[in-house]
Amino acid sequence: MITMAFRSFFETEEQERARLAQAPEGSIYHSLSTLPVTIKEWPQDLIIELPWATTERCAYRVVVVPIRFSPDSRPQGEEEPLPRKRHSGAWECAVVSSDHPSYPVGGHRLSIPAAELARGTKISI
Repeated sequence: MITMAFRSFFETEEQERARLAQAPEGSIYHSLSTLPVTIKEWPQDLIIELPWATTERCAYRVVVVPIRFSPDSRPQGEEEPLPRKRHSGAWECAVVSSDHPSYPVGGHRLSIPAAELARGTKISI
């Protein structure tokens, strides 16, 4: 019984994929709908390679460390609709490795959607 209540409170993986797939073709969200979730834990302070090459966003390798989470914004007083979105919001991330000319290491911060980080590759050092 508790499982049923939990499932209706949060969207399922299939519902998340369907929501992302509704984005315009060629967009990052539409591309993310085709990738599996590979990072299920809270990503703060993890080292994550972004899935840019697998989403055809670009052929560059960019590795980040998520630092600060920002939830999706809603008008004041408006509650989040149910079911709640999986991997909503965005993370302020520091670039720690990159071969992308626009995002060199050192001083660059990127705002990365949580759905994108969840489909990245966790790097261990």
